[in-house]
This record gives sequence, C-alpha cells and structure tokens, in this order.
Amino acid sequence: MIAFLLILGGAVFGVLGGLHAIYTLLDLRNPRRLVPVDPSVAQAMANSALRLSGGRTAMWRAWIGFNFSHSLGVLMVAGLALWAGLRFNTLPVGIIIPALTLIGCVYLVLALLYWFRAPAIGVAIGTCCFAVAWVLSLSG
Repeated sequence: MIAFLLILGGAVFGVLGGLHAIYTLLDLRNPRRLVPVDPSVAQAMANSALRLSGGRTAMWRAWIGFNFSHSLGVLMVAGLALWAGLRFNTLPVGIIIPALTLIGCVYLVLALLYWFRAPAIGVAIGTCCFAVAWVLSLSG
C-alpha cells in the first residue's frame, strides 16, 4: 500500500509538472495559457527589464524561465516519488517519505497562497498520498 501511495502521489505531481511544462512550451509560440488576461501586461513584461539582471533580461523571458524551472522541480518530485514507490523495499523510507511529504506541504502552501484551484487540489491529493504513506511506514 505504501508503494502504491508513493506512485499515485508521484503520478499526480508528474501530471501537474508535465502539463505546466507543456503549457509553458506552447506559450512560447502562442501565449494563451500561463499569461495575463490583459495582453498589455504581457507586452509590458516583454518590454521591461528585470531589475536584478541589470537590463539584460526582459521580465517576459524571466517569466518563461521561472515557469520551466518550476515544472522541472515538480517533475523531479514526481520522479523521486515514483522511484521510491518502485524501489520501496530497498530504500531508506525514513528519509525519503518525510522529505516528499515536506516538499508536498511546501508546494501546497504555495498553491493555496499564490496559484489557482486546480493545481491546489492536485497538490493536496499528491501530498496526502505522501503523508498517508509516511504514517503507514511508521506503523508497519
């Protein structure tokens, strides 16, 4: 059951991270998914330098990079969870499962504070899978 929960939670995070990466990639050509509703905001982002870059990077390019790196982070969590689920009997679950639960909780707080409903629900489901797997690993 623990392995199943890790794989299920990892699959949820994998779908979220994969969709985020695909949407970001598609927005390179035709920005309409992870973009402001008001097109003038996206245009302003494209014409405004990121202060930290010293004028070398536009805010729009930074936005695309942030979205890709966010996708990569979520996909790495998914990969760790899937790997842990498939190798459950040979791993130090006392370290990996609490780490997955903690990471999931951080993503859940971010989702509740800054994102919208669908990813928050997905992150909650994935994190609950990790948390239940952790509780079961402690009792067995």
